[in-house]
Amino acid sequence: MSAIKLSASAVPLKSAAAVVVAVTTQGKGLVTLPDVGFSPATLKALGAAASLDSVVRTIGSDGRLYVLTGLPTVMPSLNELRHSAGAVGRVASDISSLEFHIPTASVAEAIAVLEGAALGAYAYPKTAKTKVALSAVHLVTQAKISKANIDEVAIVARATHGVRVLANTPANHLYPELFANKAVAAAAAQANLRVQVWDEKQLKKDGFGAIAGVGQGSVRGPRLVKLVYAPKGATQHLALVGKGITFDTGGYAIKPLGGMLGMKYDMSGAATAFQAILAVSRLGLPVKVTAWLCLAENMVSGSALKPGDVITAKNGKTIEVTNPDAEGRLVMADGLSAASLDKPDLIVDIATLTGAARIALGIRYTGLMGTNEGVLALQKAADAVGEQVWHMPLPVELRDNLKSDVADLANAKVGNTFGGMLVAGHFLSEFVGKGIDGSQLPWAHLDIAGPADNESGAFGYTPKGPTGVMLRTLVQTARDMSK
Repeated sequence: MSAIKLSASAVPLKSAAAVVVAVTTQGKGLVTLPDVGFSPATLKALGAAASLDSVVRTIGSDGRLYVLTGLPTVMPSLNELRHSAGAVGRVASDISSLEFHIPTASVAEAIAVLEGAALGAYAYPKTAKTKVALSAVHLVTQAKISKANIDEVAIVARATHGVRVLANTPANHLYPELFANKAVAAAAAQANLRVQVWDEKQLKKDGFGAIAGVGQGSVRGPRLVKLVYAPKGATQHLALVGKGITFDTGGYAIKPLGGMLGMKYDMSGAATAFQAILAVSRLGLPVKVTAWLCLAENMVSGSALKPGDVITAKNGKTIEVTNPDAEGRLVMADGLSAASLDKPDLIVDIATLTGAARIALGIRYTGLMGTNEGVLALQKAADAVGEQVWHMPLPVELRDNLKSDVADLANAKVGNTFGGMLVAGHFLSEFVGKGIDGSQLPWAHLDIAGPADNESGAFGYTPKGPTGVMLRTLVQTARDMSK
């Protein structure tokens, strides 16, 4: 991940390696915004289009390199601006510097362009020599965008890239201990963060039976990481709980090879919670944030959980493990139980939890469940940053799918596929504690099993592979609470 210098002013730099302008439709023909001398016929011949993800390079009559990016309308939305600029950042990241001349009439529009470009300029460092060539993005705009605005864009983009890098890292290079080490190093580098790590012995000693149980089948032991950002004067407390299965074989419900290949991504929730608290602390937002990273490998061995085993979660509830491949909800049970002990104002858990979410919502929408207060907070934050969530219900009748004859509840009902995403939501709800008034704490559950890994072609600022989805929503949630 390369650091990109972002800037904005009303004055062109003229030293940029390429100029970026928008292509849209006016009347019956194509035009550029602003007009830089390309006729409608020339634009058509170049293959330019007024559609998102259309990016064309060409040399202008002035001898400069131009990047033409599509916009469907002359009055684009913030999401369209972010998407269009993101496509440029992604496709033209081999150009050393870009000067955007896409018209922006407000600070919000200027931020959307810079953010899109910064989010798009990403490449996984496959080798030490792999890097994005793009080092500078300048936006020519009349909007009075501040340095603080620009710094915020850079911090959030850096965190999003951080999620993508972690999720892309092979499982033999990022197992629970190494992930925990990264959290310790991050806390050491940032004075406003505190960190605590539980290893397998401490997990058992302190009652984290679910994380310990899932991780007991691997020679690489599980970890629970607690990161705390607590600025002076903060009156609100946001708790983040992230699923961190660094590799998932399915355990004794072993997956077929085709279903196992992408399972290094099963720690995307923990990566998102981790990078979210780093971003919030770097932004210096006046809100307390605690992140719980629930880390384990779900492996097959003589010591692995067997179907029918019973384990005890941090809140004392016993769980019959009917499906060892429904292990994500088990580690999250301990994380949610621990987060509840502090009685935060809002708990948000994030996980690549169910294949059912992919079936129901595809690979661009995140499933959102929880209490009314939690759902509304996350919907508001997601809308503000242009990420897609869909509120799913928790029907009372589906709770019966978690009944067990030998424990407080089972982790799944084997053979019943009805409402799998919703049943998982019910399971997690059992481990969200109560507030002082006796009612359930405000809580939101984000199932990112679909959008966390973009298996289709890249689009806008979203690459193929790990996306960093919901990172910006979590940061915006903290921002909203800090107000």
